[in-house]
Amino acid sequence: MKITSNWRDDYERKLPDYEEMGIAEYWIVDYLALGASRHIGSPKQPLITVYQLLDGEYQFMQFRGTEPVRSQVFPNLSLSVDDIIAALQPRQK
Repeated sequence: MKITSNWRDDYERKLPDYEEMGIAEYWIVDYLALGASRHIGSPKQPLITVYQLLDGEYQFMQFRGTEPVRSQVFPNLSLSVDDIIAALQPRQK
């Protein structure tokens, strides 16, 4: 899982490297909706993109809001995008 800090690196530079290395699954958690519209759609909103390696190439699924994130690596995962993004927010004291 990768929390995006530089969308260009995460969506364009690292992806082909991870695919070539055979990494089975790659998540981009774009909780600030920083990615370009061509990657995250329009209107921009927080999302999780899950890339899964199938026959040597990444296929992707995008999840938003209350949608449960589906994963081949974590098949019993039961968290929504909102759950994951809420866990990333700083806790107030």
